Amino acid sequence: MERQLIRGFIDGALSTLGVVIGASGAQFTIIITAGVGGGVANGLSNLFGALTAERAAEEMRISKIERSMLREMKDTTIYGEVKKKAILGGLTDGMATVAGSIVPVLPFVVALYIGASVFSATMTAIALTTFCLSLIGIYLGKISRGSLMISALKMVVMGLVTALLSIFVERTVHTILGG
Repeated sequence: MERQLIRGFIDGALSTLGVVIGASGAQFTIIITAGVGGGVANGLSNLFGALTAERAAEEMRISKIERSMLREMKDTTIYGEVKKKAILGGLTDGMATVAGSIVPVLPFVVALYIGASVFSATMTAIALTTFCLSLIGIYLGKISRGSLMISALKMVVMGLVTALLSIFVERTVHTILGG
C-alpha cells in the first residue's frame, strides 16, 4: 500500500497544482472549486483505475497458481485476501490522491480569507507543493538507502517542471483567447 500512497499523493499534488495554476486567471472561488473538483475527480479516477489494475494483476497471479496446482481457487482464503488487497490498494491510491490535491488548493483558501492576491496564493501553492514533494523525496531516499538530497531534488524538479509548464499553458491559452 505504500506504493499507492506515494503515487497517489504525488499525482494529486501535481495534477491539482496544474489545475489551480491553469485557473489562476479567475476569482478565488473558481480556482478553489476547480482545484477541489479536479482533486476529487482525480481521486475517483485513481481509485477505480488502481482497483481495476490491482485486481487484474492479482487475478493473473492467482491464475498462474491455479494452473500449477491444477485447481480453482475462487472459494479459498487466498482468493479472498487477493480481493481485499486489490480493494485496499484502490482505496489507498484514491484517498492519497485527494489528500495530495489539498496541498495546492490550501494557499488559495487561506489567501481568500486573509485578503492576499491570487499571485501570492499561486506562488505559495507552488512552494508548498514542492516542499511536500521534497519530503517525499527524502523519505524515498531513506528507504532506498540512496542520497536524501538527490532524491529530494528529483521531486522538487518534478514539482517545478509541472508548475512551469502549467504557467506556460495558462499564459499561452490566456493570450490566444484574448483574456
